[in-house]
Amino acid sequence: MKICAVGLRGIPDVMGGVEKHCEHLYPRMAALDADIQIQVIGRSAYLKNQTSNVRGVDVVSLWCLRNKYLEAVLHTFLAVLYARFVTRADLVHIHAIGPGLFVPLARLLGMKVIFTHHGAAYQWRKWNRFAKWILRAGESWALRWAHATIVVSASLCSNLKQRYSAHADKLIHIPNGAEAIDREASDIPSDPVLEQFGLTAGQYILAVGRLVPEKGFHDLIDAYRIANPARKLVIVGSADHPDAFSRNLLKQQQDGIVFTGFQRGNALATLYRNTALFVLPSHHEGLPIAALEAISAGCPVLLSNIEPNLDIRLPAACYFPVGNSQALADRLLAPDFAQQRVKSDSILVRYNWDSIAQHTLACLKNAEPSTAGAMRVILVQPVVTEKGHMPDKEGR
Repeated sequence: MKICAVGLRGIPDVMGGVEKHCEHLYPRMAALDADIQIQVIGRSAYLKNQTSNVRGVDVVSLWCLRNKYLEAVLHTFLAVLYARFVTRADLVHIHAIGPGLFVPLARLLGMKVIFTHHGAAYQWRKWNRFAKWILRAGESWALRWAHATIVVSASLCSNLKQRYSAHADKLIHIPNGAEAIDREASDIPSDPVLEQFGLTAGQYILAVGRLVPEKGFHDLIDAYRIANPARKLVIVGSADHPDAFSRNLLKQQQDGIVFTGFQRGNALATLYRNTALFVLPSHHEGLPIAALEAISAGCPVLLSNIEPNLDIRLPAACYFPVGNSQALADRLLAPDFAQQRVKSDSILVRYNWDSIAQHTLACLKNAEPSTAGAMRVILVQPVVTEKGHMPDKEGR
């Protein structure tokens, strides 16, 4: 069975939640079944090599136009054609609602189509009215025409089932995951990373994400200036398409506020491992992988109270009112953050990439024609691992 993944920038080490999702997911799926061939069709602007292999997953770099509005849509169109006529894929796995516009095209070309909904991007402030209309159309077309739709957020999945009740039986909640980051690990030296950015272990507040309005870093900076805590504020991430918003954020850098740019691997793990508090002030999310990673590292965490963050089901002390800089400032002045520390073991049970990969593979392999000529999806029972098991399709 040949599977092509489209709609993402590429893997490995490419910034973005969809990209991190795919980087964790597909190598695990490839290891589970030797009879499947998985190919990720990425965008040339983000990949160093024309072709590569990432832990059993073939990665192909296909030309893309660098444009905030047209990049994902144009590249997905080309990628679907590539999947059909070059790779000759049996199934195309399309990620995100912008690329979802081309679910009907993939169906028309005779391929089985699984769609993953990563979040309601039409709510994002950076899009103009026309772009938001296109994104809503992508969501609608994808949910109506995909053989099955995976939704990473439990609350969003419930919302979509109400809005698209005729297609509710094709909607499946499979969340993002987190890998354990050992907070006590001694095999990775911390000092060089911390020294690079002028940091001291336990003496900084950490935020991770792209420099876009939806992440709420402007709220966090406002709160930090109101509170003026003794600890530094460290923001990890950059912008795919630098604009007035991201440039204005970067101008806020001063002695107490540090922008590190995009970080990955050991460097990012070190920043998680040594922070006093992780903050995610997002206005919109799918299911935040950065928050799951921070929790898995044993960090105290403080998240905005939007539904996808509430889906993680943390204690009330781990949430603050979204967009309320004063409330956030008050929380930043706590002498310690013991109330914001959660047990990472419970998170690794519910958001385990190995189980997520098995559940996703079952979804892709078990879609089959129904008597009505559409498709139905038969899900296997959640696979129990040593670390735990997946929640059921309702998110429990």
